[in-house]
Amino acid sequence: MDTIATDNPFTTEEQGTLLGLVGAVIPPSAEFGTPGADDPAIAADILATARPYHAAVAKALSQIESTAAKQYDAAYTDLDAATRARIASDLSRSRFVGVGTLVTITAQCYYRDDRVMQSLGMEPRSPYPDGFDIPQGDWSLLEPVRQRARIYKEV
Repeated sequence: MDTIATDNPFTTEEQGTLLGLVGAVIPPSAEFGTPGADDPAIAADILATARPYHAAVAKALSQIESTAAKQYDAAYTDLDAATRARIASDLSRSRFVGVGTLVTITAQCYYRDDRVMQSLGMEPRSPYPDGFDIPQGDWSLLEPVRQRARIYKEV
């Protein structure tokens, strides 16, 4: 698996584990024509975005490598895709330090990619300042909010 050289604190091994992890969590889809989260452009964005959170993310990556070594006597990146996905799924339920940060960063960077936005039928642009057109007076758009239980406390 190729790693991406960047000017960030992630070691080559951490980059490899990170790419293996995000690729297992969000693999490419031929059906929807979308790249996986380990696509070079998306992975570079993930690494850059994760830079300020290196300590927490590195702990999660270390835990992944430790799990792979203990359970499979192999490096995480040497495991097959199904096994990597299983380890990632187990880790996501563990509440281990850095996992929430890593999941948030991965999703954020993945859905920032123009190819992913286009596959969802959305124009690849930020919502501000142009906004999105909605029909004037279409109050039915608020129906999901009206049907939702109260999310505030009466005082």
